[in-house]
Amino acid sequence: MLAAVTPVATIYRIVAADVWQRAEQSGSFAGTEHDVRDGFIHFSTAEQVAETAARHYAGQTNLLLVTVSVMRLGSALRWEPSRGGALFPHLYADLPLIAVTRVDPLPLDANGVHLFPPFE
Repeated sequence: MLAAVTPVATIYRIVAADVWQRAEQSGSFAGTEHDVRDGFIHFSTAEQVAETAARHYAGQTNLLLVTVSVMRLGSALRWEPSRGGALFPHLYADLPLIAVTRVDPLPLDANGVHLFPPFE
């Protein structure tokens, strides 16, 4: 576990629009069933998020890309090895909405591949 490493300033979370709407109503995002099962909220860097979309959200519609400031998360964010040994950001707390800097739709192109907005 590498809690002190902060390789980027911005991380990303793909989430269903209805799930995010509930988070906005409650004031924080506690994660999905998958996150709760694993004990942390999964995030990706800009370099990782397209592969995350392809692996875990292939062909899914009504998704959002939530952009999060690492600086606003504090020590609950940890960088841990995951897919292929790459360090992935994991949040061991609810995501406070104050840490969210953008929320963008994540539509599919004609080939069923998610179209990402410009990264921060």
